[in-house]
Amino acid sequence: MEIEKRTNGLEFQERGDAKAVNDCKQESTTAATNRFFVEHSLESEQLNGMDDRADQRTCLICGDRATGLHYGIISCEGCKGFFKRSICNKRVYRCSRDKNCEMSRKQRNRCQYCRLLKCLQMGMNRKAIREDGMPGGRNKSIGPVQISDEEIERIMTGQEFEEETSMPWSNIGDSDHSSPGNGVSEANQPSPVSTLSSSRSLEMNGYSTALRDQYIGTQLSSHYQYLPHIFNYAAQSGLLPPKSRSLDPQSQTLITQLVAAEDLEPLGTPMLIEEGYKVTQAELFALLCRLADELLFRQIAWIKKLPFFLELSIKDYTCLLSSTWQELILLACLTVYSTQIFGDLANVTSKYSPSDEELQRFSEDGMEVMERLIYLFRKFHQLKVSNEEYACMKAINFLNQDIQGLTNVSQLEQLNKRYWYVCQDYTEFKYSHQPNRFPELMMCLPEIRYIAGKMVNVPLEQLPLLFKAVLHSCKSSIN
Repeated sequence: MEIEKRTNGLEFQERGDAKAVNDCKQESTTAATNRFFVEHSLESEQLNGMDDRADQRTCLICGDRATGLHYGIISCEGCKGFFKRSICNKRVYRCSRDKNCEMSRKQRNRCQYCRLLKCLQMGMNRKAIREDGMPGGRNKSIGPVQISDEEIERIMTGQEFEEETSMPWSNIGDSDHSSPGNGVSEANQPSPVSTLSSSRSLEMNGYSTALRDQYIGTQLSSHYQYLPHIFNYAAQSGLLPPKSRSLDPQSQTLITQLVAAEDLEPLGTPMLIEEGYKVTQAELFALLCRLADELLFRQIAWIKKLPFFLELSIKDYTCLLSSTWQELILLACLTVYSTQIFGDLANVTSKYSPSDEELQRFSEDGMEVMERLIYLFRKFHQLKVSNEEYACMKAINFLNQDIQGLTNVSQLEQLNKRYWYVCQDYTEFKYSHQPNRFPELMMCLPEIRYIAGKMVNVPLEQLPLLFKAVLHSCKSSIN
């Protein structure tokens, strides 16, 4: 027998917690994603059937479907591109675990250190990469190489690259600055060298202007046709006082367009509850599903308003959204909707009392996600991210060229770099007294990506307890 319960704007139907949670699973955000694509005509080809008929060779790095011989070994497009960017841009990664992280199609983006290490161990030949950074190998006949552990260590620690810092930085077209997840370990602790080299202000000798000019669209001065490598800048940047400067007009235009694409109105999902009412696990789970639905709907509306909407295919937009929607929702909850999430929703979760069994069954993945979310909330609360910064961060995270199945990776890279430098330009102009603000913002993106990936491993029935713990802790820390 169904018993309908009503609160001030909160409507639930109780049919037994187990059955109700199962019903809510049917209305989960995964189903909402599929429903969303149909309703808004964002449909792509079904890749699974194509994959079944394709060549069944697998990538020696991650086990994904291989597309051919790349840099000496059989690999997929993702690992080929990752290896090329890592070597061309002299990336230095770090792993906070045992340097033996799992490499699979789903896990390969979690730890860049271990991914590059496996590329080298399996014989990917860095000398097969063209020096001009253009597509195609330098020598099609080059096969896999066996290099010593000592040479691998020199590459992984950056010693091999330090000897080449006097060389012109000729590979700017393949720069990996555009990937927020790069340069971080599985625990998302950015390497000091890679983080600073990709995100510090770069204003020394006017190089910041040159980089902005290239990616924002204005003419590149002939004085900057050769840009030196910027690793040495990390050690010197702290010695230079911030320079007052104006915001590039095109940066202002692009940021204005991004903010205009956002729906910054308060969330419409009711989150009011009458005093004394006790919320059950199933009711809280149902509310979380409805919130996720609304937030997901807003992402589709956002995509259609993007200034670069016509520059990418519907297939690529579908691929990007299906891979990043959790990250986008998480970023939104921690920034522009934080008042409602850590206010109204926190009040609802406070009315939910988990049982002893629920507490005992709370998983290790849930504990890790909880700790990281609390840390990330405090970081965003400290930074007080503006709407302009949020809009740029969201675009940068969305334009992830490492996602499987994309058709126009090069265009994505260019768009990503454009908004990376626009965000840097705006942050350094608006917050010139905070020289570390831009790298701190960018360091939050891989953390969001990691948390979103980890939340997939948290059982659905544990999400109410997870949100209660996170929201209670975060709300207590700001009161």
